Amino acid sequence: MRRNKAAPAERFPPPKPAKKTAKVVFDAPEAEPEQPRTFRLGAIPGATPGKWIDAWKQRMPRVPLELVPLAVADQRQALDEVDAALVRLPLDDDALHVIPLYEETTVVVAAIDSHLLAANELTVADLAGEIVIGLSDDALRGADLPGTTPAAFDLLTTEEAIATAASGVGIVVVPMSLARAHHRKDAEHRVLVDGPTSTVALAWPRDRTTPDVDTFVGIVRGRTANSSR
Repeated sequence: MRRNKAAPAERFPPPKPAKKTAKVVFDAPEAEPEQPRTFRLGAIPGATPGKWIDAWKQRMPRVPLELVPLAVADQRQALDEVDAALVRLPLDDDALHVIPLYEETTVVVAAIDSHLLAANELTVADLAGEIVIGLSDDALRGADLPGTTPAAFDLLTTEEAIATAASGVGIVVVPMSLARAHHRKDAEHRVLVDGPTSTVALAWPRDRTTPDVDTFVGIVRGRTANSSR
């Protein structure tokens, strides 16, 4: 039987190497360099923003934070000069964002030999008959202390008032942080358990809610650098 010869395999030319195409370069605008700036944080006496400032320095190393001391009496006007501020409430103004942060305990400051210091803590009733020194920078905004008598002399700053109380002339009623800030060896303080408290808050103008303000709010609220709002 005659066998058919196998047809020769078709020959195909080897594949040609792909032509290299030139890379397409899109003309993108260069990122604008970050403008140098400073974050100005106001703080009323007694506020303790240290841990938040430390967190800011870690998170925003290229933006210095300037701490600006504020007087309680001027805190609203001062908010127009800073990015945000730690203030004492009440601060009623619809043009502001206000975030309450913590309540501060009130204390009574008296001379070291005052009979009031025999107790570990005091009530408003314990102050009956005492002379209360008025403050020109009163953080408690005229706390109601029935049974006490206002001092007959002019208002003093907290520092001056505590020095006066240390001499045995009257007592001073202030948030605890201020008593500690103006601590003296010849004066001591006791917690006023039923006295008014002072609320420290973070505030800033609504129309100036910048990315830097948002960052500081996140720090105060405990958000990490990677957490979403």
